[in-house]
Amino acid sequence: MSGIALAAAAAAGAVLLAAGFVLGRFAARRGGRAADPDLGTPVERATFHTLHTASLAAPPLRAGLTEETARKAARTLRSLLGTEALCLTDRGAVLAWDGPGEEHHRAHVPEQAAETLATGRSRSAHSGCDDPACPLRWAVIAPLTGEDGVLGALVAYGSRESAVLVRAATEVARWVSVQLELAELDRSRTRIVEAEIRALRAQISPHFIFNSLAAIASFVRTDPERARELLLEFADFTRYSFRRHGEFAQLADELRSIEQYLALAGARFGDRLKVTLQIAPEVLPVTLPFLCLQPLVENAVKHGLQDRERGCRVTIAARDAGAEAVVTVEDDGIGMDPELLRAVLRGEHPAGSGIGLSNVDERLRQVYGAEHGLVIETGTGAGMKVTVRVPKYRPGVHPSAP
Repeated sequence: MSGIALAAAAAAGAVLLAAGFVLGRFAARRGGRAADPDLGTPVERATFHTLHTASLAAPPLRAGLTEETARKAARTLRSLLGTEALCLTDRGAVLAWDGPGEEHHRAHVPEQAAETLATGRSRSAHSGCDDPACPLRWAVIAPLTGEDGVLGALVAYGSRESAVLVRAATEVARWVSVQLELAELDRSRTRIVEAEIRALRAQISPHFIFNSLAAIASFVRTDPERARELLLEFADFTRYSFRRHGEFAQLADELRSIEQYLALAGARFGDRLKVTLQIAPEVLPVTLPFLCLQPLVENAVKHGLQDRERGCRVTIAARDAGAEAVVTVEDDGIGMDPELLRAVLRGEHPAGSGIGLSNVDERLRQVYGAEHGLVIETGTGAGMKVTVRVPKYRPGVHPSAP
């Protein structure tokens, strides 16, 4: 089980413990009165209150530990624990305070939290307050952790020393830490996706760009209108491929970019390249990872025309398959040895094989699960057929946190 999964399992205990803590305070306020059967038992109401409160605190924390997110989460976390006051810190300063006593307690928090920040262990201590009217007599300091160690601290204040508060504050701090780890995971995933897209963009061969411009130039004198059309196709193709926003795109947009790519390739290879498109209109709005199909088509053109004078045919098909859209890219070229293909998909990238297939396969598996990786049928001299299956109603399984 991964560290995130273990932390998430442990965080479930924090919610249940907080429910018990809230229940105890709730029952004390009610003075033992019988529960209204229409509103559920005290346990049910306390559990619902705890889960609802935790759900309110999660979204800002999923954006990381900053002054703004701490301010948004502090009040909810204080309500979750039912303490007199609560503050959140990073490793250098108090980020947010909720409750009374801030004016004469805030300045002492960094000193009180120093030991916890250094050791990563929770501790409780007298607040050191001499004001008889101040209810903040005891403080529980619990660490907030992430992949890089201790990120900050949660400090909960009570009117007296309480073992239950120590346990509850520690477990809630662990729950907060899970949210912060998930925020780091989201940022890491975003960086990975951006790196993968940069890698795909880098794979748009400089030779292809040079050859496309050379082909366009060859028509300037003989067929100026076609040269103009190809230049517009080239501009649209590069604009789409190098756009800077969005991890996903509609199939219609991906196919339009592919048509532009094929138009430019056709200007160079002429009758040697034959293309067949078989697209079901009902799958055009389906969402799939950005730049997911173009590397497959480029691979088909490259291998279809390699060492062949008579040219090749590339067939691109997209059909409705119930809950999925199925896209196939097929060529009748030289194919590939299955052992070499397996090495490519493992990421070993033998010389000349490129990174397109393994990159697309990995992205599909990350987004939709292992069962949605590429299905490739090939053999030496037998051409290649690549099949992509995309869930029609699920653009991605890791939506960004608000």
